[in-house]
Amino acid sequence: MSNNRSVVFFGGLMLGATIGTLAGLLMAPRTGRETRQLLKKSANALPELAEDLSTSVQLQADRLSANALRNWDETLERLREAIAAGIDASQRESQAIKRKNSEPETNSQPLTQHVDS
Repeated sequence: MSNNRSVVFFGGLMLGATIGTLAGLLMAPRTGRETRQLLKKSANALPELAEDLSTSVQLQADRLSANALRNWDETLERLREAIAAGIDASQRESQAIKRKNSEPETNSQPLTQHVDS
């Protein structure tokens, strides 16, 4: 989700910069010829600007991908540890129940003795 927001932010930033530049050029107190030359230079710079933006987005996507992979590995390791702990606890509880069931009850009296008393 953060990656999507970053891409949208950078896209909006570039669009805003382009619109601002064009508006500034059109409203500047220059002659038409000077303005056209400036627009031509700006238009020639757009492919380089787009390439820079693409590179920036790709680097950020790679970084986020590496972070996601690292987080996945950490989560998977915690899950393995939790499963191992659960299995161990289950085995200990099973052994405790078996021991409890195999021990003779020392204070047990027949049910009829409790009822008669």
